[in-house]
Amino acid sequence: MRLKLVPQNTNWDFFKRNKLTLGLSVVLILVGFASFMLQGLNYGIDFRGGTTIRTESVNPVDVAAYREALEPAGLGDVSITEVFDPTFADDQNVAMIRIEAQEGEEAASVDLVKTVETAMRALDPDIKFPSVESVGPKVSGELIQTAAIAVALAIFAVLFYIWLRFEWQFALGAVAALVHDVILTLGVFSELQIKFDLAIIAALLTIVGYSLNDTVVVFDRVRENLRKYKKKDLKDVLNVSINETLSRTVMTSVTTLLALFSLYILGGDVIRGFVFAMIWGVIVGTYSSVFVASAILLWLGVKRDWSKPDANAGNQFGNVEA
Repeated sequence: MRLKLVPQNTNWDFFKRNKLTLGLSVVLILVGFASFMLQGLNYGIDFRGGTTIRTESVNPVDVAAYREALEPAGLGDVSITEVFDPTFADDQNVAMIRIEAQEGEEAASVDLVKTVETAMRALDPDIKFPSVESVGPKVSGELIQTAAIAVALAIFAVLFYIWLRFEWQFALGAVAALVHDVILTLGVFSELQIKFDLAIIAALLTIVGYSLNDTVVVFDRVRENLRKYKKKDLKDVLNVSINETLSRTVMTSVTTLLALFSLYILGGDVIRGFVFAMIWGVIVGTYSSVFVASAILLWLGVKRDWSKPDANAGNQFGNVEA
């Protein structure tokens, strides 16, 4: 017996409460934007600047013990990750300790490094510190700018791709859904003050790809059904298309969320922020593919007869007489 998350031959009207769903999205966007403007994001070391200290030891790396040893020093945001490299010797255990920039310091001070070395040697007398690197506020500011450009370019590339593959109305609907997802993700990180670092930028770009995949699947079915049901109202064609792809959409989202929840629970602190962003992104990405992108497409209208050269032929604007 096959598991069915969605009944067969569903006939749900996804535009019955169109004003409510779009209104909810607008309210959430405004709340997220207000939170971002008032309290901003809780930037991690990547964007605030800080110090990276590399450690090497013959003893296995215990991230929890390392963190506990450094906690009494009161160094603020500390990130500890074990580094795996097949080129390392069997008896070489490497970790990276990243410490946020201390107040009033542009670079790693001698006292800071000595404090870390003393705390770590009390835990592991054989530990070594082969390198110390510092990231200043200027470099961190450039990283924020570069990250914003990366997300903007990804969305612009999506606009261009959808425009070529479908029509401009589809492109605007898809981009509206992507902007919706990115703003809501930034909003929830600002509201909850979850640490925001380069891993979250990677999550944002992944969310853009995931949401786009969902949207393209729905839009592809819409285009097929526009050719199939030439006399049907556009709203009915959109409803049919969403219902036909609903089982695939729900199954993909549920299986992805199962893996992400497992990572969130068992993956540890290092990837928890990234996984949280992905969980939120899958939820809002699925929502926007159905309720935002399709609603924008319904509002703009769409070409119904591909045999006509006029790009506006058949949409709601093409019937307006001068």
